[in-house]
Amino acid sequence: MNYKQAMEYMDSCKVYGISPGLDCIRELLRRLGDPQKELRFIHIAGTNGKGSTLFFVSNCLTAHGWKVGRFLSPVIFSYEEQFQVNGKPISKAMLGRLTGAVARAAEDMAEEGLKHPTVFEMETALAFLFFREKKCEIVVLETGMGGLMDATNVIETPLVAVLTHISRDHMAYLGDTLEEIVAQKAGIIKKDCRVVAMENTPETEACIRKRAAEAGAKEVVFVRQQDVRDCHFGLGKQRFSYGRYQDMEITLAGIHQVMNAALALEVTEAFGRQGFSLSEECMRRGMGVGSWPARFQILQKSPLFLADSAHNEEGARQLRRSLQFYFTNKRFIYIMGMFRDKECDKIIDATCDLAEYIITVQAKGNPRALPALELAQRIALNHDRVTAADSIEEAVEMAHLLAERDTVIVAFGSLAYMGDCIREVERRKDRKGTAAWGGAGRRGRNGK
Repeated sequence: MNYKQAMEYMDSCKVYGISPGLDCIRELLRRLGDPQKELRFIHIAGTNGKGSTLFFVSNCLTAHGWKVGRFLSPVIFSYEEQFQVNGKPISKAMLGRLTGAVARAAEDMAEEGLKHPTVFEMETALAFLFFREKKCEIVVLETGMGGLMDATNVIETPLVAVLTHISRDHMAYLGDTLEEIVAQKAGIIKKDCRVVAMENTPETEACIRKRAAEAGAKEVVFVRQQDVRDCHFGLGKQRFSYGRYQDMEITLAGIHQVMNAALALEVTEAFGRQGFSLSEECMRRGMGVGSWPARFQILQKSPLFLADSAHNEEGARQLRRSLQFYFTNKRFIYIMGMFRDKECDKIIDATCDLAEYIITVQAKGNPRALPALELAQRIALNHDRVTAADSIEEAVEMAHLLAERDTVIVAFGSLAYMGDCIREVERRKDRKGTAAWGGAGRRGRNGK
């Protein structure tokens, strides 16, 4: 296959939907030579913070000189972003070739009367083929949804199992209660791995410890807010101390990113305890470089415009806390786009009272996207200044027309529309020569 054929094939396979379970992916990988068995993994599950944690961890490992694979979803700008080695996406030529191999195996399964793999199962298999071919020394692997029955959980023994913050999401697949959801996420814990998890409720932590004991994990470490010290928050750079690392600097904004960074430090330390030598110099270099799109990302300075991936209730609450912390006495204009299977009403309740004006959009070409008009109607039940835009370009233009000197434009929600939104802001900046933000820092309350 070439790249165009590969994209057409994957698009045609969307009819197979979402189907949690491991039997199909196991059979698909068996036919492809079980490439995952030749790789080593750090496996990340959770509700919020998976992408940021993957970003920090993989950067630290790359800074040490290792060849590091990244498998992540969803993507923002291009399909190839899902599959990366040392931060560089797969080439279109290789993507086409490997998709062809996966497609042949998938179609053979279907012809033999077996279940046809889903798109995510095929993408997972493609990732393992890619990482094996590139001879990756370690792969940082992000679950698609849940953990226990997620296709990525076909791997047998991760070196480190990572659990970011866990809250209610994907309840149609993962369960109605937080305890059921935690049990699914904690399903990535395997024998002899090390477990690093973000602090949570006592009940959640007890569930994680129980799973770790049953699986025979080597250790369980929780990263706690009280252990993160001397925080200095800013829109350009942020600093904190954690464990043996003093005055660690990161480039991702958002007050929650300090905790994600501390989690990543602990994950990398756990990786080191599996027999790998770590250098503090490399850790600092890895933590302090790069950017991660749509994670409280400042796109321009005037008017201030930021993009964030808040697409569930906890993400919305994190966004609210950051907006109130960084932008005291500012006016907010929102651009919002949501999926219909998310808890939109809770996201609205968590954020919309801060906004002076709200513009809704619909992600193009995604059947899960909530129509802009329907989202606007739901927001209008609690907010009297909301309108639906016909396009993302119109929404960005409208937000700029409404913005004044003290306005912050905030685009958030589904990552499915975020790439188009960021590109449109960049086009406007290119036309007008608007500078990006490199703002000053602010010390956290009580040093945190």
